[in-house]
Amino acid sequence: MERMNYPELVKTVLTRNTENHRLEVTEKELIFDSERNSYLVVHVAWNNNERAYGTIIHVDIRDGKIWIQRDLTEEGVASALVELGVPKTDIVLGFKSPFLREFTGFAVG
Repeated sequence: MERMNYPELVKTVLTRNTENHRLEVTEKELIFDSERNSYLVVHVAWNNNERAYGTIIHVDIRDGKIWIQRDLTEEGVASALVELGVPKTDIVLGFKSPFLREFTGFAVG
């Protein structure tokens, strides 16, 4: 069986997350570091006179597994990846403690 192109699938999911929220006040930026397999979605904005900036999604690919380090989306990056055919055994919910990962149905690391 041919191995799935995880970097392209991650980029697809992250890109969809920025396209679905164009009506929001905050601007979303995609940051792809393909050399190190690290992918981010950050939001950038001004709210009155205060700066709003933060990471919404952070995904790394390590040792053939997709590590979701941060996911502040309602839909869930892991669910979107599974819908695209990524097996749960190749997705690690890195934002969960190592102890709790064994109960998630996804890879433990």
